[in-house]
Amino acid sequence: MLESAAAFDAALKALLQHLREQAYQFTAVTPLTHARALVNRQGIPANSLRDIFGWSLGFSEPAMPAALLDVLLLHGVVVREDALYRSRIRVASFDGDLFVHSAFPTLANDAVFFGPDTYRFLNLIRDHMPVATADRPLRIADVGCGSGAGGILAARLRVGAHVTLNDINPLALRYAGINAASAGVDVELAPGDALSAVTGDFDVVLSNPPYLEDDAERAYRHGGGDLGRALSVKIGAQALQRLLPGGRLILYTGVAIVDGVDHFIREMEPFLRQAGCTYTYAEIDSDVFGEELERTVYRQADRIAAVGLVAVKA
Repeated sequence: MLESAAAFDAALKALLQHLREQAYQFTAVTPLTHARALVNRQGIPANSLRDIFGWSLGFSEPAMPAALLDVLLLHGVVVREDALYRSRIRVASFDGDLFVHSAFPTLANDAVFFGPDTYRFLNLIRDHMPVATADRPLRIADVGCGSGAGGILAARLRVGAHVTLNDINPLALRYAGINAASAGVDVELAPGDALSAVTGDFDVVLSNPPYLEDDAERAYRHGGGDLGRALSVKIGAQALQRLLPGGRLILYTGVAIVDGVDHFIREMEPFLRQAGCTYTYAEIDSDVFGEELERTVYRQADRIAAVGLVAVKA
C-alpha cells in the first residue's frame, strides 16, 4: 500500500512537470458553475489537457500523449470508465504555480477543493504579508491548508521562511506536499487538528477554514455549527494566542449574515481585545454560495459573505 501511494504521488509530480512544460493554466470555479459548464458541453469528450485536468471530462487516447497516459494509468491517476478514460484529480493554476486537488464532483469526505475562495485567500495573503524580520526567518503556519496554496504562496513571498502546512485530512496534506515539491518550496507537513498539531509560536498564521453547514461533513466544506462559523472562530481564537509579538493572523472565511448581523466578527472581537490586537476586517464578496439559502438550515440568513480578517498582535 505504501509503495502504491508513493508511486501515485510520483506520477502526480511527473504530471505537474509535464503540465508546466505545456504552459498549462486553468482557473477553478464553484461546483455550481462547474456543473453548468459540463451541461453546456453536452457530453462532448475532452480534447485538451484543460478539459481533462480542469473540467474533469472523460477522454479518449488521442487527447493525451501515449507515454503520459501509460504512466498515469499504471499508477491509478487516470482510470478507465466504459469507453473513455477519466482523471481522478484536477489541477488548478495561480500565478505560475499548479495545484493538484480532487476531481469533480467533490463528494468524498476527504475531498480536497480548490476554487474561487482559494483565489480570494491568496490575494488577501499577497496584500497583507508582513515584511520579513532582519534577524531570523519568519515562522509561518497555514492551518487547514487544503491544497497548500496559501502556505506555498507565503513561501514564495518570503524566501527563507519556515512554513508549516497543517490539515486534519491526510489526503489534503499529501496533495499539499506534492504541490509544494512541484513549486520548489520547502515546507513542513503537520497532520492533525489545527494548531494543536504544531508547536511554538508564529510570525504569521494563515487560514481559509471551511465555512458552510454541510450535511455530509466533508472536511473541505463543513465549518461546524453556528451556520458554519464555529471552526473559523476556533482557529482564529487559537491563532491569536500563538502569535509572536508583532505577529499577524490572515484569515479568510465566509459568514452567514442574519438580520443584517455578522456574528463571526462579534464572536471574534473579545479574543482580539484579549490578545491586544489591532485589526482590519472587511467583506471581500458580499454574496457567495447563494444557492445554500435554499436549505432549511439557512432559512434565517440574508446572505453568505466572504470576509477577510487581518489581525496584528502588539
